[in-house]
Amino acid sequence: MYALLYGFLFLLSLLPMKVLYAFADGLYFLIYPVFGYRRKVVMDNLKIAFPEKTDKERQAIAKRFYHNFIDTFIETTKLLSCSKQFLKKRFSGNWEVLDEAYSRNQSVQIHLGHNFNWEWGNAAISLAIPHKVAVVYMPIQNKAMNRLFLKLRSRAGTHLLPATPTEAFRTSLKQLRQHTHALIFAADQSPGDPAKAYWLNLFNKPTGFVTGPEKSARLNKLPVFFTVISKRKRGYYHAQMKLATNEPRSLKEGELTLMFVRFLEETIREYPDNWLWSHRRWKREWKPEYEEMWIDTELATRAPFM
Repeated sequence: MYALLYGFLFLLSLLPMKVLYAFADGLYFLIYPVFGYRRKVVMDNLKIAFPEKTDKERQAIAKRFYHNFIDTFIETTKLLSCSKQFLKKRFSGNWEVLDEAYSRNQSVQIHLGHNFNWEWGNAAISLAIPHKVAVVYMPIQNKAMNRLFLKLRSRAGTHLLPATPTEAFRTSLKQLRQHTHALIFAADQSPGDPAKAYWLNLFNKPTGFVTGPEKSARLNKLPVFFTVISKRKRGYYHAQMKLATNEPRSLKEGELTLMFVRFLEETIREYPDNWLWSHRRWKREWKPEYEEMWIDTELATRAPFM
């Protein structure tokens, strides 16, 4: 299965971008108007985030989202064969903000949301910065797809760490710490165990967030940068990194996560069609027994440490 999948997508990746985007436009017609892939999930999520918008306005965001979603899939396949020059031309960033840390032999941590195209971003930053880049990722259940994405994500030299506390994970992390590295988290992941998540408002709705990114930064005393990926035009992206804190331990518990979520919300409002709306982000409901993990300042029932 892997060989067939890899072979097909590799051949597809050899096509010029104009041809690939024509193919993407055809897929859009099938996936959104015809089959309506996760249309209800997308529209429900948009209604939670933008209740002030009309149905027509939310539908317009949804249409642009599906175009970006499909473009991202097509662009990701291009990683199988594209050159370094191709990627450097199409994905830029203010990479220089990490230079000072590297000059001090200091590792850093980068938090971002699922803004398109994070797969190109993963490869682009590995080519652009002197730090050894590592990404914490969620393994895909399908073995063939998981193996394919490991191939895609490591092609530019990125070190991959599965978000599971296995012995292999701990060994890989120990090896990584021997280098000056940049550890990247998609920090808007849904938590596996909601009782152990941080809880706060995202678009005025109680939402659970994984604690791993904050705990890692505090444990290792790493400067943290928040990152937003924006789409300049079709096939061209820019990553803007912003220093969140040089001293995560100086913040109260949960404060770094709260800062990131406010950054994420601002990012989504600015680029509403560029976030992964097809993800069931609010599938886990808030329960009163999670009160000790509530970190927001906007409700009276917040955790005592805030």
